[in-house]
Amino acid sequence: MRQLTHQLSVSTRGKGFYEITGELERWVLESNLETGLLTVFIRHTSASLTIQENADPDVVRDLQTFFERVAPEDNRLYVHTAEGSDDMPAHIRSALTATQLSIPLAGGRLALGTWQGVYVIEHRRSPHRRQVVLHLLGE
Repeated sequence: MRQLTHQLSVSTRGKGFYEITGELERWVLESNLETGLLTVFIRHTSASLTIQENADPDVVRDLQTFFERVAPEDNRLYVHTAEGSDDMPAHIRSALTATQLSIPLAGGRLALGTWQGVYVIEHRRSPHRRQVVLHLLGE
């Protein structure tokens, strides 16, 4: 059994979904492992991760619209407002999604479905550089 770690730096341009599937697949391929489990972890509280459809861009657009409705940017709703009107909604959105994903490795490839992609979700308006830690355990 082998363990490998790697860190991705993902530049965002503000709120939105940023697909990282290709970067994950390249790193897994370079590992030369056939079976195992990839853990993907984002080191932030105002950004998150998801596995979502990557064929129709309307899906992520609709998800973004949903997040705007469920956690609106309105300082009257929150106590924590010191970091800007988008900060507390970003924390809520992050809490409703995931900061860690587990993806099986089979036949040397990520066992994602045909229409699945892995995304960093940026919940803040400003551009950020997000750190994503990868841990692969396998053989």
